[in-house]
Amino acid sequence: MISPTALYATLLLAAPLVTIFLYSFWTDGYLTIVHEFTLQNYIDVWSNEAFRAVMLRSLGVSLAVTAVTVLTAFPVAYFVSFHVHPSKKSLWLFLITIPFWTSYLIRVFLWKVILGYNGVVNSGLMGLGITDEPVTFILYNVNSVIITLAHAYAPFAILPIFVALEKIDRSFLEAGRDLGESPFMTFIRVTLPLAMPGVISSVLIVFIPTIGDYVTPLLVGGPEGRMVANLIELSYKKLDNYPMGSAIAISAMGIVVAVSLLFLFLNRRYLKGGK
Repeated sequence: MISPTALYATLLLAAPLVTIFLYSFWTDGYLTIVHEFTLQNYIDVWSNEAFRAVMLRSLGVSLAVTAVTVLTAFPVAYFVSFHVHPSKKSLWLFLITIPFWTSYLIRVFLWKVILGYNGVVNSGLMGLGITDEPVTFILYNVNSVIITLAHAYAPFAILPIFVALEKIDRSFLEAGRDLGESPFMTFIRVTLPLAMPGVISSVLIVFIPTIGDYVTPLLVGGPEGRMVANLIELSYKKLDNYPMGSAIAISAMGIVVAVSLLFLFLNRRYLKGGK
């Protein structure tokens, strides 16, 4: 019964990854690929200062987006779970998922309009007399990429945290208060540890795709906001260097795996310390 799914995963997931992995160890020739094993592609990637800068920028942007998204998603999920009447929770979840109704590309374009030189933000700031001229630090740089990605992935962070909060037995919270804990300490020692599975899911769901996002840096990032996916696209399409693009892609995946494992390890230490 699982053979169709296994075949689908092998052909559409495993096979492309294996192909990219093999390409990363081959040599780029003139309009061809030389099938000779080499580590030079990885040496060039990690020895090139420009490549390293883009890698670090992508990692920094992804971590910043993850932090902003999860920190803003948790209060929303907490409010819906603990303070909204059960009969209205479905309505709130429905409203949270409304951004999914429109194309991701359209949402990025809308943020480009909002953050633009004559956009909503600048018009509002000048209308309130806060600035005399449009500010330029919110578009075509890393800041605009973080803002746009944080909004785009907010529902992905809210829903897993909400599910985890819904599974918490409310009697645990009552027991904490009966034992003399303040509401804040009850949240720290009871609610937050029990909600950590949802937080972990949110972090991974946001972090993994954002580090390789291509559209947002291309449209609102400008030269200062380009990320690793744009570098891969440049290597494949403009430079016609498939081995180098593959080495960059594999390196980026390695960074994602390393950071994800580090986070899971730190979270495991945190939960053990809490116990």
